Amino acid sequence: MIRRVLLWFLAVAVLGIGGTVAFLSHRSPDMRTAPSIKVASTPERIARGELIFGTAGCADCHSETDPTRFGFPVKDGGLGKGKPIPELPGTIAAPNLTSDPETGAARFTDGQLIRAIREGIGYDDRVLFPMMPFTEYREMSDEDVQSVVAYIRTIPPIRNALPPSKVMFPVNLFIKSLPKVVESVPQPAHSGRGAYLAKVNGCYFCHTPTERDQPVPSKAFSGGHVFSLAKDVRVVSANLTPDRDTGLGTWTEPQFLAKFAEYKDYAANGPPKIGLEYNTVMPWLAHTRLPDDDLKAIFAHLRTLPAIANPVVVHPDAPEEKPRQ
Repeated sequence: MIRRVLLWFLAVAVLGIGGTVAFLSHRSPDMRTAPSIKVASTPERIARGELIFGTAGCADCHSETDPTRFGFPVKDGGLGKGKPIPELPGTIAAPNLTSDPETGAARFTDGQLIRAIREGIGYDDRVLFPMMPFTEYREMSDEDVQSVVAYIRTIPPIRNALPPSKVMFPVNLFIKSLPKVVESVPQPAHSGRGAYLAKVNGCYFCHTPTERDQPVPSKAFSGGHVFSLAKDVRVVSANLTPDRDTGLGTWTEPQFLAKFAEYKDYAANGPPKIGLEYNTVMPWLAHTRLPDDDLKAIFAHLRTLPAIANPVVVHPDAPEEKPRQ
């Protein structure tokens, strides 16, 4: 009798799993044909796009960086050339965004780039792996996303052929639900600028713990997002909520601004060498270029968040934990 019941439950489970797989296999992602748009390039747009390309993390993932120096600076000749991303479920590469006509972004239309950035659909209609934070970039305004594209068009060509990305089963099925068609996004109102900057500059994505490679909204900004730098070397994002014991609850606005100012010399003259176990994925070198008004808006937004107690060890694999980077 017990054996019969167990077999019945097993059969139901197999049917349930099979039905789920069948449903997901035939489900189409929310997608559209890439918009027909030609981005008008201006010096102002290129400058704005260059700033966003750095602060939003585009340069980090799509460039060859130096892991031996603080903040993973982009190597000379490595800007935008793309690279394979290890330790992900499948063969996944951040594509070449230089203006190389055969292996770079010159192959893509402006509309295809905008769709990839904000909607998570590649030029070949493939759903992008969500390490590319298109679920956050979908809130990027039309002006800002066009500025990013205008800047991408200026990156000098580097021939760097990369393997086509292929996400393994069953992850390739689950991520189908993530893309969303984005028609138009206005510039944020002044009152919402801090929240906007915290989203498009990666604060939410990087400082929120994840499940299935996506941030957990109920734990927003509480830190604990684990980044693997190498085998057995991790760095964990800090708690940015106003919790007094484990977050930024005791910080003042001048202290927040001063923290970013600490790295201006590194950005201008090159960062020092540092052991990988003490390095950081926080793009300090790019964020030092943010205007004080932007940093103030971000800090004001962080102060409005619910305080979440979440003690974080930023460098869990270091012989001796150092102050948060």
